[in-house]
Amino acid sequence: MNELLTQAIEAHGGMARWQELTEGQATIVSGGDLFTIKGLPQDPAPREMSVRLHEERASVTPFGAPDQRTDFTPGRVSIEKLDGRVVAEREDPRTSFSGHTLESPWDPLDRAYFNGYALWTYLTTPFVLAMPGFTVTEIAPWREGNEIWRGLRAVFPPEIASHSTEQDFYFGPDHLLRRHDYHVDVAGGFAAAQYVHEFVEADGILLPTIRRAYRRDTDGRPLVQQVMVSIDLSNIRFR
Repeated sequence: MNELLTQAIEAHGGMARWQELTEGQATIVSGGDLFTIKGLPQDPAPREMSVRLHEERASVTPFGAPDQRTDFTPGRVSIEKLDGRVVAEREDPRTSFSGHTLESPWDPLDRAYFNGYALWTYLTTPFVLAMPGFTVTEIAPWREGNEIWRGLRAVFPPEIASHSTEQDFYFGPDHLLRRHDYHVDVAGGFAAAQYVHEFVEADGILLPTIRRAYRRDTDGRPLVQQVMVSIDLSNIRFR
């Protein structure tokens, strides 16, 4: 692997520990202007997020009603009752975003798809970058205050659903993640910079518990006057 990626994976708990685990769960509280723009403002109620670690699959409960959850994979997304009865589903869900701009409204399945791939990515970073099919190279560092953050550019393989094919990850002197840059292709492709804070250790894995995503300008600076997406995580556990 890339030398910086090796150091980052070790700092976040190490590949040996990661390979022992198969699933992750966390309580999430999310918000931000993106969901209001999309016509689906997010309430502040906590939800339970579950992800598979070595395949892209995720679910959030509740969703839309107390007895409903989502089931996400790159090729299909559904909303279903807790007993498995399907309420709504969509095959090849990425195609539903064709022609979208930032202002294009989302329906609940669009929101479920976005939630699925985004939280799966966040709960598996940086380990996901070592999966087969990823191309990872070191890029110019980013200066934030008095710190220099080294950067990795990852090209995601087509079978992995995510914000955009190319994404940048920046790591502090301790090799822990500080910032994640991408384009939100399912929302018109706007450029985003997501800052992460307050790491905790959960079953041997270190993860940030606060994420704040902003639009970024052409110089890469975050436009902090508007929080596009906020995510607070707690009760993180792996098994």
